[in-house]
This record gives sequence, C-alpha cells and structure tokens, in this order.
Amino acid sequence: MRCGPKRGGRYAGLRDILRLMLQIVSPKDPFDAIVVGSGATGGWAAKKLTAAGMRVALLEAGKKITPKDFTEHKPAWQLPYLGMSPKIREERPIQSLCYACRESNYEWFVNDRENPYTQEKPFHWIRQRVLGGRSMSWGRQSYRMSDLDFKAASHDGYGDDWPISYDEMVPYYEEVERYVGISGNSEGLPQLPDSVFLPGMEMTCGEHILRKAVMDKMGRVVTIGRVAILTKQHNGRAACHYCGPCEQGCVTFSYFSSPWTTIADAQKTGRLTLFTDAVASHVMMKDGKAAGIAYLDRVTREPREVRAKVILLCASTLESTRLLMNSNICNSNDALGKYVMDHIYGGGASGRMPELEARPWAGPPDRPNGIYVPRFRNVKEKTTNGFIRGYGYQGGSSPGFNWGAKGFGASYKNALRQGEWHMSMSMWAECLARKENYVEIDRERVDAWGIPVLKIHAEYGDNEKKLFDDGKEQAATMLEAAGAKDVRTHGEYSVPGFCIHEIGTARMGNDAKTSVVNRYCQAHEVPNVFVTDGACWVSSACQNPTLTMMAITVRACDYIQHEYAKQMA
Repeated sequence: MRCGPKRGGRYAGLRDILRLMLQIVSPKDPFDAIVVGSGATGGWAAKKLTAAGMRVALLEAGKKITPKDFTEHKPAWQLPYLGMSPKIREERPIQSLCYACRESNYEWFVNDRENPYTQEKPFHWIRQRVLGGRSMSWGRQSYRMSDLDFKAASHDGYGDDWPISYDEMVPYYEEVERYVGISGNSEGLPQLPDSVFLPGMEMTCGEHILRKAVMDKMGRVVTIGRVAILTKQHNGRAACHYCGPCEQGCVTFSYFSSPWTTIADAQKTGRLTLFTDAVASHVMMKDGKAAGIAYLDRVTREPREVRAKVILLCASTLESTRLLMNSNICNSNDALGKYVMDHIYGGGASGRMPELEARPWAGPPDRPNGIYVPRFRNVKEKTTNGFIRGYGYQGGSSPGFNWGAKGFGASYKNALRQGEWHMSMSMWAECLARKENYVEIDRERVDAWGIPVLKIHAEYGDNEKKLFDDGKEQAATMLEAAGAKDVRTHGEYSVPGFCIHEIGTARMGNDAKTSVVNRYCQAHEVPNVFVTDGACWVSSACQNPTLTMMAITVRACDYIQHEYAKQMA
C-alpha cells in the first residue's frame, strides 16, 4: 500500500492511514508471551516457553525461508552475475561490506535503503531480516565467559561488574551446549572455561607446529576453534561434511541455526504461532504494563497488533533498544541506549611455513573453522603496557597456491602448484563500556514503514587501540616462534559495529537508577518486559558473544516459568 497522497487531495493519504488503523488485524485472545526476533536468542525463548506450556507468538520482521533457499552447494558460476551482482551494492551499501552477504543470499540481509540509520561517527550495522535472523549466517564461534569477564570491574577497577556470576551461568551454558552441539577440545583454562564438547575438528600440520612452539616457548595455548558445528550426529542432525560456505545455509543442519532446531521444537508443541513479515514498531502499554506489540506487515504496510501477558525482546541489541525507545518506556533514569560496545578486531600477522611440503587443493573438504588463541593478557595482572582487559585470536594454517608464479601455459600451471604453507592470526579485543558511546532516536528520519530510526554515536577509545596494536605485535612474535618466515603484521582499526558483536544499551544491574533490566533481564520499570539479547550486557569480554546470549535467554525463561509466573497467576 502507498501511504502518500492520492489525486483526490493532499489529505487522502492520511485518511487511508486512519482507515487502516481502525481495521487493525489482531488475534482475539492474548498470548501468554510474545517473542520479538527469531534468531539465536528468540528461538531459545520460543523453545523454552512453549515447552513450559505457554502459548507464544514469535514475531520476525523478515520472510520465512526453507532449505530450498540454501545455496552452499551452488558455485558462483551458476549465478546470474557469477557472484558479483551490482544490485547488492546498490541496495545494500552497508550490508555488502560483510563477507557473508553474497549474490546467493543477499536478500537475507536488510535493504539499507529501506532500513536506514544515522551514523554520527562511522558504524557498520550488519542486519538480517529473515526467519532465523543472523543465526543463518553467523560465524558459529562459541565460547564461555568466566568471572574474569563477569566480574571484570573487581579485577581491574574499571566499570561495573555483572549482577550474575559464572557459577550461576554454568547450568545454562550446559543446557545450551548439550542441545546445540559445540565441537572443541578441553584446555582447562580458568579464563576460558571448557564447554560440554563434541569431538573437536582436526588441526592442520602448520597449526600443530604453532601450538607446540607457542606453548613451549611462551606458555600460551593454541586450540581448535570451539564452534556450533557438529562433528558427529547429534539430536537428529548430521555431522558436518566440510563443504565450506556455511553462510549460505546448510541442508544437513550441521551448524546451529534457530529455524531447524529451537523454533522447530517450539512448533512441535502446538503452542507456537509464527508471524513472519512482522515489522515491530513499538510496545503497546496499558496500566503501566506492556499489553502487546504493534507491528506493520512488511509487504502490505498494514498496521497490526498482537497482545500477550509477557514480552521478550530478542530482536538483536540495537533493534530491541530501538523498540523500547520508540515506545517511550524503560528510560526514566536515562540509562537506555548508553554503553554500546563492539569488539575491535582484525589486527594480526601472517607468514610462510617453509618447513612444510605444500600440496594445495582448491576443492573440498573445506574445514569451516580455524584455531583459537585464548586471552593471555591481564589474566592475573590488572594492566599490561598501559591497557586493561585482553584479546583472543582466530586464524589458521593451510597450503596455498603460488599465485605470484611466472610463466605461461604448462610451465605456469606447474609453478602455480608449487605452493607454500601459510599461517595467519587476527585478534578480537574487548571494548570498554563508555557512556559516551550511545544510541538515540533520530526524529528526522524514518524507515520504509514510517518507524523512527536510530542515530548511533560510537567510536573506539585509547584502550581498544592499545589492545589492537599489542595484538598485532604479539601475533608476529608467536608466528616467528613457530618458525614462520616473511612475517608481516596486518590490519587497521576496525569500524565499530563491523565485528557484528554489538552489545549493551539496555544493561542489566541490581540498581534501577543505573540499569535498564535486573539480573533476570526483567525491565525495572515495566516488569512484564524482558530483554535477553545482547542489549542487556554490562561489558563485552573478548569472546564471541552468541553462546552467552543464548545461555542468558535460557536463564531468563526459567525465571519467567518458575518465578514471574507466580506473579502472573
């Protein structure tokens, strides 16, 4: 529907909108709960609450997809533009910067023209609007946090501790891990607690050399990445067959994504109602409590609403906060929108491993994982080289072709095959929570559905930059310790948001004067609203956040089932 004026007069469009508002589509009976967002956290909320006997409405702003939409086995030469469609950059100038946004799956990512936001300083906001959200194309790296993270302020004096501890989180980590299936190896490190693991993927020869050298010479651990990818059959899903491009879907469901796991289980209960193409605009209020969610049909723009006793916002960090802001709730203390964080990443080093014979191969198997170097900075110390907190590395070693080969014809082909082993490491560092990094509503701009958009103010500070610089130097030192040659550092300071680990803006805390939600993710000001995605985070740690987001959601749902339900009765 077009909401602009018709030929009959300048106010015809307004009359159309008012007429539609009188014809809002709304289910007659309220649900027990509404979950906004169908990604990693939203899927878990739907699963847990339906299993507890609650009638749940799950709202997703994007369309529903099926395995027919997956393209992980479709090579670029079968695509209309050979994987280089100009339409992607035209419609998605921000999303196309992300490695996972490709000609084969770009429609899973938001259209930036329809979904604008204001960048007071550069911020790359990568979003997916499709059933499953960013769980369809996430990196799948899955790490627990420890009390070095939850109680970081007690360790070094900066910021605030979380109102929860690692010991409290252990049973929820275990529940998520046993269901999802996390492959990896135990290392016994207090700063990176071990998960409940499936067998870890095998490391390459170069990675084994790095592991031994770094441990022997520096006392640091190199381990295989801990990933939500199955290495054996698990909960009815097949083991990964190493085809490679996980970001384009997985017909065997070997990597974790919500539509084929948590949401599917919720649907089996018969108590889940799925609303796709439902663009949430605001939380509806009545008598000081949330009464439901108002939304617009993504395709027709028709206004609709759905009502429930409890609202769970799992729309992703900034979208959940945007919903609260556009609802004018949960911000009497001016804490909402503050302390946005995202990991600074990408700095590291690379080099050649000349002692290994290289036999490069361009086809599968293609291991969808790399190595991980857990944090070693400021584990016992408070500061190192003028910075606090720490970083971890992801990387790998494999044989590659000699792309700089000389010659022509057969001589060129032979020279090309005389490849070398390469090794590379890049760091992910903690971002400190600072009040001056914040989001607000831009009252001058709206999206394609007439909903006010966010204005984002965020930049990295001196501590993040010092971590980044130190990480580059230490990466080079470790590669040299492993015998690498021609070692070079790489990377420039990343743009905030681009790590796609944005967190904060609706932080949890025990003090209602300084936080938005309590230790169970329950809003201080509106007790039947829960925010369980990354918005509730107090500090960022340096680990990938999704595993902890899911565990926090499971914990909040247990609270709703066992404690808040008593208040609802």
